[in-house]
Amino acid sequence: MVKKARSVHECSECGYSSPKWLGRCPECGSWGSMEERTVGAATGAAKAAVSGAAPTGLTPTSPAVPIGKIVASTATSISTGIGELDRVLGSGIVPGSVVLMAGEPGVGKSTLLLEVASRWSSMKEGDSTRTALYVTAEESAGQVRLRAERTNALKDTLYLAAESNLDVVFGHVNQLKPSLLIVDSVQTMHAAGVEGVAGGVAQSRAVTAALTTLAKTSGVPILLVGHVTKDGNVAGPRVLEHLVDVVLNFEGDRHSSLRMLRGIKNRFGATDEVGCFEQQSDGIKEVPDPSGLFLSHRGSTPDGTAVTVAMDGVRPLLAEVQSLLVDAPSKNPRRVVTGLDANRVPMVLAVLSARAGRATQGKDAYVATVGGMKVGEPATDLAVALATASALAKKPLPDKTVVLGEVGLAGEIRRVPNVERRLAEAERLGYEKAVVPAGSGVKKTGLQVMEASTLVDALAAVKL
Repeated sequence: MVKKARSVHECSECGYSSPKWLGRCPECGSWGSMEERTVGAATGAAKAAVSGAAPTGLTPTSPAVPIGKIVASTATSISTGIGELDRVLGSGIVPGSVVLMAGEPGVGKSTLLLEVASRWSSMKEGDSTRTALYVTAEESAGQVRLRAERTNALKDTLYLAAESNLDVVFGHVNQLKPSLLIVDSVQTMHAAGVEGVAGGVAQSRAVTAALTTLAKTSGVPILLVGHVTKDGNVAGPRVLEHLVDVVLNFEGDRHSSLRMLRGIKNRFGATDEVGCFEQQSDGIKEVPDPSGLFLSHRGSTPDGTAVTVAMDGVRPLLAEVQSLLVDAPSKNPRRVVTGLDANRVPMVLAVLSARAGRATQGKDAYVATVGGMKVGEPATDLAVALATASALAKKPLPDKTVVLGEVGLAGEIRRVPNVERRLAEAERLGYEKAVVPAGSGVKKTGLQVMEASTLVDALAAVKL
Protein backbone atom coordinates (compact mmCIF):
# COMPACT_ATOMS: atom_id res chain seq x y z
CA MET A 1 0.00 0.00 0.00
CA VAL A 2 1.06 3.55 -0.64
CA LYS A 3 2.06 5.38 2.50
CA LYS A 4 -0.19 8.22 3.54
CA ALA A 5 0.98 11.66 4.53
CA ARG A 6 2.83 11.75 7.83
CA SER A 7 4.48 14.36 9.99
CA VAL A 8 8.14 14.63 10.94
CA HIS A 9 10.04 17.01 13.15
CA GLU A 10 12.87 18.92 11.44
CA CYS A 11 15.60 21.02 13.04
CA SER A 12 15.43 24.65 11.90
CA GLU A 13 19.19 25.02 12.35
CA CYS A 14 20.73 22.05 10.55
CA GLY A 15 17.83 20.25 8.81
CA TYR A 16 18.01 17.04 10.88
CA SER A 17 14.65 15.20 10.87
CA SER A 18 13.13 12.85 13.42
CA PRO A 19 9.76 11.03 13.53
CA LYS A 20 9.17 12.35 17.04
CA TRP A 21 9.73 15.65 18.77
CA LEU A 22 13.04 16.12 20.59
CA GLY A 23 13.95 18.91 22.96
CA ARG A 24 17.50 19.02 21.66
CA CYS A 25 18.71 18.29 18.13
CA PRO A 26 21.14 15.33 18.24
CA GLU A 27 22.92 16.62 15.11
CA CYS A 28 23.80 20.24 15.98
CA GLY A 29 22.88 20.36 19.67
CA SER A 30 20.36 23.23 19.37
CA TRP A 31 17.59 23.40 21.95
CA GLY A 32 13.94 23.90 20.96
CA SER A 33 14.71 23.90 17.23
CA MET A 34 12.61 20.86 16.19
CA GLU A 35 9.60 21.96 14.16
CA GLU A 36 6.82 19.74 12.87
CA ARG A 37 6.09 19.52 9.16
CA THR A 38 3.99 17.25 6.95
CA VAL A 39 5.47 14.84 4.42
CA GLY A 40 3.14 14.29 1.46
CA ALA A 41 1.94 10.93 0.19
CA ALA A 42 3.83 9.19 -2.57
CA THR A 43 2.67 10.02 -6.10
CA GLY A 44 3.67 9.38 -9.69
CA ALA A 45 6.69 7.12 -10.12
CA ALA A 46 6.99 6.52 -6.38
CA LYS A 47 3.39 5.25 -6.20
CA ALA A 48 3.97 2.99 -9.20
CA ALA A 49 7.11 1.55 -7.62
CA VAL A 50 5.20 0.69 -4.45
CA SER A 51 2.21 -0.84 -6.27
CA GLY A 52 4.36 -2.76 -8.78
CA ALA A 53 2.82 -1.10 -11.84
CA ALA A 54 4.91 0.26 -14.69
CA PRO A 55 5.65 3.96 -14.16
CA THR A 56 4.28 6.21 -16.90
CA GLY A 57 6.09 9.47 -16.11
CA LEU A 58 5.35 12.94 -17.39
CA THR A 59 5.81 14.36 -20.86
CA PRO A 60 9.10 16.37 -20.90
CA THR A 61 8.81 20.05 -21.72
CA SER A 62 11.76 19.75 -24.13
CA PRO A 63 13.11 16.57 -25.75
CA ALA A 64 16.58 15.23 -25.07
CA VAL A 65 19.19 16.51 -27.52
CA PRO A 66 22.36 14.74 -28.76
CA ILE A 67 25.30 16.10 -26.81
CA GLY A 68 27.09 17.12 -30.00
CA LYS A 69 24.27 19.53 -30.86
CA ILE A 70 24.39 21.37 -27.53
CA VAL A 71 25.50 24.98 -28.04
CA ALA A 72 28.63 25.43 -25.92
CA SER A 73 28.41 29.21 -26.05
CA THR A 74 25.65 29.11 -23.44
CA ALA A 75 28.28 28.07 -20.87
CA THR A 76 30.79 30.77 -21.83
CA SER A 77 31.62 33.04 -18.93
CA ILE A 78 30.97 36.79 -19.04
CA SER A 79 33.26 39.29 -17.34
CA THR A 80 31.79 41.09 -14.32
CA GLY A 81 34.09 44.08 -14.82
CA ILE A 82 36.06 43.26 -11.64
CA GLY A 83 39.23 41.34 -12.42
CA GLU A 84 39.74 39.84 -8.96
CA LEU A 85 36.18 38.50 -8.89
CA ASP A 86 36.57 37.07 -12.39
CA ARG A 87 39.77 35.32 -11.24
CA VAL A 88 37.95 33.48 -8.46
CA LEU A 89 34.89 32.68 -10.60
CA GLY A 90 37.09 31.32 -13.37
CA SER A 91 37.28 34.16 -15.95
CA GLY A 92 33.76 35.45 -15.23
CA ILE A 93 30.18 34.53 -14.44
CA VAL A 94 28.36 31.90 -16.49
CA PRO A 95 24.83 32.72 -17.76
CA GLY A 96 22.19 30.86 -15.78
CA SER A 97 24.51 30.19 -12.84
CA VAL A 98 23.78 30.88 -9.19
CA VAL A 99 26.60 32.26 -7.03
CA LEU A 100 26.34 32.32 -3.24
CA MET A 101 28.64 34.80 -1.48
CA ALA A 102 29.02 34.20 2.24
CA GLY A 103 30.81 36.26 4.84
CA GLU A 104 30.63 37.74 8.32
CA PRO A 105 28.46 40.80 8.98
CA GLY A 106 30.18 44.03 8.06
CA VAL A 107 32.91 42.49 5.92
CA GLY A 108 31.62 44.25 2.80
CA LYS A 109 29.53 41.72 0.87
CA SER A 110 26.78 44.19 -0.01
CA THR A 111 29.29 46.88 -0.98
CA LEU A 112 31.16 44.51 -3.26
CA LEU A 113 28.01 43.24 -4.99
CA LEU A 114 26.75 46.79 -5.44
CA GLU A 115 30.04 47.53 -7.19
CA VAL A 116 29.53 44.42 -9.33
CA ALA A 117 26.04 45.61 -10.30
CA SER A 118 27.41 49.05 -11.16
CA ARG A 119 30.23 47.67 -13.32
CA TRP A 120 27.85 45.21 -14.99
CA SER A 121 25.31 47.90 -15.91
CA SER A 122 28.10 50.06 -17.35
CA MET A 123 29.17 47.52 -19.97
CA LYS A 124 27.68 46.98 -23.41
CA GLU A 125 26.11 43.75 -24.61
CA GLY A 126 25.88 44.06 -28.36
CA ASP A 127 24.24 47.37 -29.16
CA SER A 128 22.48 47.69 -25.81
CA THR A 129 23.67 48.27 -22.25
CA ARG A 130 23.37 45.52 -19.67
CA THR A 131 20.79 45.93 -16.93
CA ALA A 132 21.14 44.77 -13.34
CA LEU A 133 18.47 44.37 -10.65
CA TYR A 134 19.61 44.67 -7.04
CA VAL A 135 17.06 43.33 -4.55
CA THR A 136 17.66 44.33 -0.94
CA ALA A 137 15.63 42.65 1.79
CA GLU A 138 17.73 43.85 4.74
CA GLU A 139 18.07 47.57 4.08
CA SER A 140 15.78 50.24 2.76
CA ALA A 141 16.13 51.57 -0.75
CA GLY A 142 17.33 54.89 0.68
CA GLN A 143 20.21 53.25 2.56
CA VAL A 144 21.40 51.43 -0.55
CA ARG A 145 21.04 54.66 -2.54
CA LEU A 146 23.35 56.47 -0.09
CA ARG A 147 25.92 53.69 -0.33
CA ALA A 148 25.77 53.77 -4.12
CA GLU A 149 26.33 57.53 -4.05
CA ARG A 150 29.31 57.15 -1.72
CA THR A 151 30.89 54.46 -3.88
CA ASN A 152 30.05 56.16 -7.18
CA ALA A 153 27.81 53.26 -8.24
CA LEU A 154 24.86 55.26 -9.54
CA LYS A 155 23.92 54.06 -13.03
CA ASP A 156 20.75 54.53 -15.09
CA THR A 157 20.57 50.82 -15.94
CA LEU A 158 21.03 49.68 -12.32
CA TYR A 159 17.61 49.06 -10.79
CA LEU A 160 16.92 48.77 -7.06
CA ALA A 161 14.03 47.05 -5.29
CA ALA A 162 13.50 46.73 -1.55
CA GLU A 163 11.49 43.51 -1.34
CA SER A 164 11.43 40.43 0.88
CA ASN A 165 8.59 38.56 -0.86
CA LEU A 166 9.96 36.14 -3.44
CA ASP A 167 6.86 36.34 -5.62
CA VAL A 168 7.21 40.12 -5.89
CA VAL A 169 10.87 39.68 -6.85
CA PHE A 170 9.83 37.34 -9.66
CA GLY A 171 7.39 40.03 -10.79
CA HIS A 172 10.21 42.58 -10.96
CA VAL A 173 12.29 40.14 -13.02
CA ASN A 174 9.43 39.55 -15.47
CA GLN A 175 8.87 43.28 -15.82
CA LEU A 176 12.49 44.51 -16.16
CA LYS A 177 14.11 41.49 -17.87
CA PRO A 178 17.52 42.17 -16.22
CA SER A 179 20.70 40.46 -17.37
CA LEU A 180 21.94 40.16 -13.75
CA LEU A 181 20.01 39.63 -10.52
CA ILE A 182 21.47 40.22 -7.04
CA VAL A 183 19.53 39.17 -3.93
CA ASP A 184 20.69 40.50 -0.55
CA SER A 185 20.19 38.28 1.33
CA VAL A 186 18.76 34.80 0.82
CA GLN A 187 18.07 34.37 4.56
CA THR A 188 15.75 37.38 4.63
CA MET A 189 13.63 36.38 1.63
CA HIS A 190 10.25 34.75 2.22
CA ALA A 191 8.47 32.29 -0.08
CA ALA A 192 4.69 32.25 0.20
CA GLY A 193 3.10 28.88 0.88
CA VAL A 194 6.17 27.45 2.62
CA GLU A 195 6.09 26.78 6.34
CA GLY A 196 8.64 28.33 8.66
CA VAL A 197 10.13 31.74 9.22
CA ALA A 198 12.51 33.55 6.89
CA GLY A 199 16.02 32.22 7.39
CA GLY A 200 14.87 28.79 8.54
CA VAL A 201 15.75 25.57 6.79
CA ALA A 202 12.48 25.22 4.88
CA GLN A 203 12.34 28.85 3.75
CA SER A 204 16.01 29.08 2.80
CA ARG A 205 15.79 25.86 0.83
CA ALA A 206 12.62 26.95 -0.97
CA VAL A 207 13.95 30.42 -1.82
CA THR A 208 17.27 29.10 -3.12
CA ALA A 209 15.62 26.34 -5.13
CA ALA A 210 13.16 28.79 -6.73
CA LEU A 211 15.93 31.25 -7.64
CA THR A 212 18.05 28.41 -9.04
CA THR A 213 15.14 27.33 -11.25
CA LEU A 214 14.70 30.92 -12.41
CA ALA A 215 18.39 31.13 -13.35
CA LYS A 216 18.37 27.85 -15.27
CA THR A 217 15.19 28.60 -17.21
CA SER A 218 15.87 32.25 -18.03
CA GLY A 219 19.67 32.21 -18.36
CA VAL A 220 19.99 35.17 -15.98
CA PRO A 221 22.96 34.81 -13.59
CA ILE A 222 22.01 35.33 -9.95
CA LEU A 223 24.26 36.45 -7.09
CA LEU A 224 23.05 35.65 -3.58
CA VAL A 225 24.30 37.02 -0.28
CA GLY A 226 24.45 34.49 2.56
CA HIS A 227 25.11 34.98 6.25
CA VAL A 228 27.51 32.77 8.18
CA THR A 229 27.27 31.21 11.61
CA LYS A 230 29.77 31.51 14.45
CA ASP A 231 31.78 28.58 13.13
CA GLY A 232 32.07 30.20 9.68
CA ASN A 233 29.60 28.00 7.78
CA VAL A 234 26.79 29.33 5.62
CA ALA A 235 23.84 29.95 7.90
CA GLY A 236 20.75 27.80 7.50
CA PRO A 237 22.08 24.62 6.32
CA ARG A 238 24.64 23.27 3.97
CA VAL A 239 21.81 22.40 1.60
CA LEU A 240 22.21 25.89 0.13
CA GLU A 241 25.75 25.01 -0.94
CA HIS A 242 24.45 21.96 -2.81
CA LEU A 243 21.75 23.90 -4.65
CA VAL A 244 23.96 26.66 -6.06
CA ASP A 245 26.75 26.46 -8.64
CA VAL A 246 29.41 28.57 -6.94
CA VAL A 247 30.08 29.28 -3.25
CA LEU A 248 32.42 32.15 -2.40
CA ASN A 249 33.66 33.19 1.03
CA PHE A 250 34.42 36.87 1.58
CA GLU A 251 36.63 37.26 4.63
CA GLY A 252 38.71 39.89 6.34
CA ASP A 253 40.02 41.12 9.67
CA ARG A 254 38.15 43.94 11.38
CA HIS A 255 41.49 45.59 12.16
CA SER A 256 42.73 45.42 8.57
CA SER A 257 41.44 46.91 5.33
CA LEU A 258 42.41 43.79 3.35
CA ARG A 259 39.62 41.48 2.17
CA MET A 260 40.08 38.03 0.64
CA LEU A 261 37.58 36.30 -1.67
CA ARG A 262 38.01 32.52 -1.78
CA GLY A 263 36.18 29.87 -3.77
CA ILE A 264 34.72 27.01 -1.73
CA LYS A 265 32.76 25.38 -4.55
CA ASN A 266 32.90 26.13 -8.27
CA ARG A 267 31.30 24.02 -11.00
CA PHE A 268 32.94 26.13 -13.70
CA GLY A 269 36.51 26.47 -12.47
CA ALA A 270 39.08 25.81 -9.77
CA THR A 271 38.57 26.53 -6.08
CA ASP A 272 42.17 27.43 -5.29
CA GLU A 273 42.11 30.98 -6.67
CA VAL A 274 42.07 33.95 -4.31
CA GLY A 275 40.86 37.48 -5.01
CA CYS A 276 42.24 40.43 -3.03
CA PHE A 277 40.31 43.60 -2.22
CA GLU A 278 40.88 46.61 0.01
CA GLN A 279 38.21 48.36 2.05
CA GLN A 280 38.36 52.10 1.45
CA SER A 281 36.18 55.06 2.36
CA ASP A 282 34.68 55.13 -1.14
CA GLY A 283 33.99 51.40 -1.36
CA ILE A 284 35.87 48.16 -1.92
CA LYS A 285 38.62 48.29 -4.51
CA GLU A 286 40.36 45.33 -6.09
CA VAL A 287 44.07 44.82 -5.39
CA PRO A 288 45.64 43.06 -8.37
CA ASP A 289 49.12 43.16 -6.76
CA PRO A 290 48.65 42.50 -3.02
CA SER A 291 52.26 41.56 -2.19
CA GLY A 292 53.13 45.19 -1.48
CA LEU A 293 50.57 45.27 1.35
CA PHE A 294 52.56 42.68 3.31
CA LEU A 295 55.98 44.32 3.02
CA SER A 296 57.42 47.21 4.99
CA HIS A 297 58.39 50.09 2.75
CA ARG A 298 61.90 50.80 3.98
CA GLY A 299 65.07 51.77 2.19
CA SER A 300 67.09 48.98 3.83
CA THR A 301 66.22 45.76 5.65
CA PRO A 302 66.49 46.02 9.47
CA ASP A 303 67.75 43.20 11.65
CA GLY A 304 65.20 40.64 12.80
CA THR A 305 63.42 40.66 9.43
CA ALA A 306 63.18 38.05 6.67
CA VAL A 307 61.06 37.99 3.52
CA THR A 308 59.47 34.79 2.23
CA VAL A 309 56.92 33.87 -0.45
CA ALA A 310 53.74 32.15 0.75
CA MET A 311 51.15 30.43 -1.42
CA ASP A 312 47.51 31.34 -0.95
CA GLY A 313 45.85 28.79 -3.19
CA VAL A 314 47.76 29.12 -6.46
CA ARG A 315 48.67 32.74 -5.82
CA PRO A 316 52.17 33.59 -4.52
CA LEU A 317 52.30 36.43 -1.99
CA LEU A 318 55.42 37.95 -0.48
CA ALA A 319 55.30 38.04 3.31
CA GLU A 320 57.62 39.75 5.76
CA VAL A 321 58.40 37.92 8.99
CA GLN A 322 59.75 39.90 11.94
CA SER A 323 61.30 38.55 15.14
CA LEU A 324 62.19 40.36 18.36
CA LEU A 325 64.02 38.79 21.32
CA VAL A 326 64.39 40.41 24.73
CA ASP A 327 65.64 39.13 28.07
CA ALA A 328 62.86 37.36 29.94
CA PRO A 329 62.05 38.88 33.35
CA SER A 330 60.81 35.49 34.61
CA LYS A 331 62.01 31.91 34.41
CA ASN A 332 59.37 31.06 31.82
CA PRO A 333 60.15 32.88 28.54
CA ARG A 334 57.17 33.92 26.45
CA ARG A 335 56.55 32.93 22.86
CA VAL A 336 54.11 35.40 21.28
CA VAL A 337 53.12 34.63 17.67
CA THR A 338 50.95 36.73 15.35
CA GLY A 339 49.98 35.71 11.83
CA LEU A 340 51.92 32.40 11.92
CA ASP A 341 51.34 28.89 13.22
CA ALA A 342 51.68 29.23 16.98
CA ASN A 343 52.75 25.57 17.27
CA ARG A 344 55.49 25.65 14.63
CA VAL A 345 57.27 28.85 15.69
CA PRO A 346 58.40 27.53 19.12
CA MET A 347 59.56 24.35 17.38
CA VAL A 348 61.65 26.35 14.89
CA LEU A 349 63.18 28.36 17.74
CA ALA A 350 64.07 25.12 19.54
CA VAL A 351 65.74 23.72 16.40
CA LEU A 352 67.64 26.99 15.97
CA SER A 353 69.02 26.60 19.51
CA ALA A 354 69.75 22.87 19.41
CA ARG A 355 71.02 22.41 15.83
CA ALA A 356 72.53 25.79 14.96
CA GLY A 357 73.84 26.95 18.34
CA ARG A 358 71.80 30.18 18.38
CA ALA A 359 70.52 30.14 21.94
CA THR A 360 67.04 31.50 22.46
CA GLN A 361 66.63 30.20 26.00
CA GLY A 362 65.97 32.80 28.63
CA LYS A 363 64.56 35.28 26.10
CA ASP A 364 61.04 36.33 25.28
CA ALA A 365 60.39 35.83 21.56
CA TYR A 366 57.87 37.89 19.60
CA VAL A 367 57.37 36.69 16.02
CA ALA A 368 54.84 38.27 13.66
CA THR A 369 53.99 38.99 10.04
CA VAL A 370 53.56 42.48 8.58
CA GLY A 371 50.28 43.88 7.31
CA GLY A 372 47.98 41.44 9.09
CA MET A 373 48.83 38.54 6.76
CA LYS A 374 48.12 35.04 8.07
CA VAL A 375 50.40 32.23 6.92
CA GLY A 376 50.04 28.64 8.04
CA GLU A 377 52.25 26.69 5.65
CA PRO A 378 55.63 25.21 6.74
CA ALA A 379 57.46 27.04 3.92
CA THR A 380 57.84 30.03 6.28
CA ASP A 381 59.92 28.06 8.82
CA LEU A 382 63.23 29.20 7.34
CA ALA A 383 62.12 32.84 7.38
CA VAL A 384 61.26 32.53 11.09
CA ALA A 385 64.64 30.93 11.85
CA LEU A 386 66.70 33.48 9.89
CA ALA A 387 64.74 36.45 11.23
CA THR A 388 65.36 35.20 14.78
CA ALA A 389 69.06 34.60 14.09
CA SER A 390 69.27 38.10 12.62
CA ALA A 391 67.69 39.56 15.77
CA LEU A 392 70.13 37.65 17.97
CA ALA A 393 73.14 38.79 15.96
CA LYS A 394 71.71 42.31 15.51
CA LYS A 395 72.70 42.02 11.87
CA PRO A 396 70.27 42.30 8.95
CA LEU A 397 69.96 39.80 6.13
CA PRO A 398 71.32 40.85 2.72
CA ASP A 399 69.05 43.29 0.89
CA LYS A 400 66.57 41.99 -1.70
CA THR A 401 66.78 38.40 -0.46
CA VAL A 402 63.91 35.94 -0.04
CA VAL A 403 64.11 32.67 1.88
CA LEU A 404 62.03 29.50 1.46
CA GLY A 405 62.05 26.18 3.25
CA GLU A 406 60.58 23.90 5.89
CA VAL A 407 62.77 23.26 8.93
CA GLY A 408 62.91 19.71 10.31
CA LEU A 409 63.69 18.69 13.87
CA ALA A 410 67.12 17.43 12.79
CA GLY A 411 67.99 20.86 11.43
CA GLU A 412 67.50 19.88 7.78
CA ILE A 413 65.82 22.16 5.24
CA ARG A 414 63.02 20.35 3.46
CA ARG A 415 61.75 21.16 -0.01
CA VAL A 416 58.50 23.07 -0.56
CA PRO A 417 56.14 23.02 -3.57
CA ASN A 418 55.88 25.66 -6.31
CA VAL A 419 59.41 27.01 -5.80
CA GLU A 420 59.73 28.41 -9.33
CA ARG A 421 56.37 30.17 -9.11
CA ARG A 422 57.37 31.72 -5.78
CA LEU A 423 60.71 32.88 -7.11
CA ALA A 424 59.10 34.33 -10.22
CA GLU A 425 56.90 36.53 -8.01
CA ALA A 426 59.95 37.63 -5.97
CA GLU A 427 61.86 38.45 -9.14
CA ARG A 428 58.94 40.47 -10.48
CA LEU A 429 59.02 42.62 -7.35
CA GLY A 430 62.72 43.35 -7.66
CA TYR A 431 64.37 40.76 -5.42
CA GLU A 432 67.78 39.51 -6.51
CA LYS A 433 68.75 36.60 -4.21
CA ALA A 434 66.98 33.55 -2.83
CA VAL A 435 67.82 30.86 -0.28
CA VAL A 436 65.98 27.63 -1.10
CA PRO A 437 66.19 23.98 0.02
CA ALA A 438 68.81 21.83 -1.67
CA GLY A 439 67.48 19.80 -4.57
CA SER A 440 64.67 22.21 -5.43
CA GLY A 441 65.65 21.98 -9.12
CA VAL A 442 65.16 25.64 -9.92
CA LYS A 443 65.83 26.26 -13.62
CA LYS A 444 63.99 29.29 -14.96
CA THR A 445 64.83 32.24 -12.74
CA GLY A 446 66.89 35.38 -12.89
CA LEU A 447 67.64 35.32 -9.17
CA GLN A 448 70.90 34.30 -7.58
CA VAL A 449 69.78 31.01 -5.98
CA MET A 450 71.63 29.66 -2.95
CA GLU A 451 70.68 26.11 -1.95
CA ALA A 452 70.93 24.96 1.67
CA SER A 453 70.50 21.42 2.98
CA THR A 454 70.67 22.33 6.69
CA LEU A 455 69.88 25.30 8.84
CA VAL A 456 73.60 25.88 9.38
CA ASP A 457 74.08 26.12 5.60
CA ALA A 458 71.25 28.64 5.35
CA LEU A 459 72.79 30.78 8.07
CA ALA A 460 76.13 30.67 6.25
CA ALA A 461 74.48 31.66 2.96
CA VAL A 462 73.15 34.90 4.49
CA LYS A 463 76.38 35.39 6.53
CA LEU A 464 74.86 35.12 10.00
